[in-house]
Amino acid sequence: MNKCKARRSLLLMLTVFLAIAFGLMPAAVAGPQPALSLEQVVNGAVGPFAGYCDGYGNPGASGLGYISLLKLEAGLSPADMDPVLEGIVSYDRAETKGTYIGQINMITASSFNGINGAVWGYHLAKEDSIANGSLKPLFTAKRPDGKMIPVYSMEPLLKAGQALFGTAQARRFPLLPGAHVICAVKSDTVKGPSTVWCAAALAIAQDRNQAANLFIEDVGHSNDLNDAKAIQAFVESLRQKIVKSIMRCGRDSGVNYKEVFIGHRILQVPAGQVGCALTAAPYLVLAKKAVPDPKNPAKLLNMTLSQWEKSMGFQTK
Repeated sequence: MNKCKARRSLLLMLTVFLAIAFGLMPAAVAGPQPALSLEQVVNGAVGPFAGYCDGYGNPGASGLGYISLLKLEAGLSPADMDPVLEGIVSYDRAETKGTYIGQINMITASSFNGINGAVWGYHLAKEDSIANGSLKPLFTAKRPDGKMIPVYSMEPLLKAGQALFGTAQARRFPLLPGAHVICAVKSDTVKGPSTVWCAAALAIAQDRNQAANLFIEDVGHSNDLNDAKAIQAFVESLRQKIVKSIMRCGRDSGVNYKEVFIGHRILQVPAGQVGCALTAAPYLVLAKKAVPDPKNPAKLLNMTLSQWEKSMGFQTK
């Protein structure tokens, strides 16, 4: 009986060895696996729909990659319904104003663009001022290791997001209506008279093979932002606090960031109105028609935003 068991164990071990040797079973490998290259990310981030982008993780994508983009906006609704409905309408107007992300089922996620992700306007279809180095830092910030890094305006990345999705009045490759879309998102709603605001930052990891890029979102409202001087002081303080939060989060995970992009929106909410400020970073796969070369989507990594728009036949200012 023991001999029979020994033979079966030996046979099992031999079967596993042969399966590994001939590639039928993956061998266990210690330590982290290599990150997807950016080429693999983009080639694997094309969705199943011709004219619409889709949420990441839905069926039919070309691979394991995903794309993130950024949106900051605020919307108003008349305060003539009830607080729930006024909140719904003001939120919907923030979604549909500017970069169009209306009609989606938004799923809230934590806030990272990982090693199987890329950022629209930064890695691919790179916004021109980022690509040519003409974008100048707003200020610099000290990392936990003492190195100073640049903090740039997010406006070029917001511009890139609108270039892909379009607006409510002039849609390009928006998210599929009704799609389930994971987003790094925060919002705040307030009844006027007041001021509502949202802010976001994107911190780019020094080593994308080991670490994710970080999104930070912040929202709120205030009754004290009544003039340009107060608003300017508030924005400067808010930027510093957001960058401080980035450095602390990086230190918690042992991650260094090489640069930061930061932006905000502030909206005065009059009496009789309800305002909502929204910051959102959807995780998506691209519309097929948004890819200039379907056989090699990764060519987008070597294109500027203006080159991509020209390849799409869009009229740009």
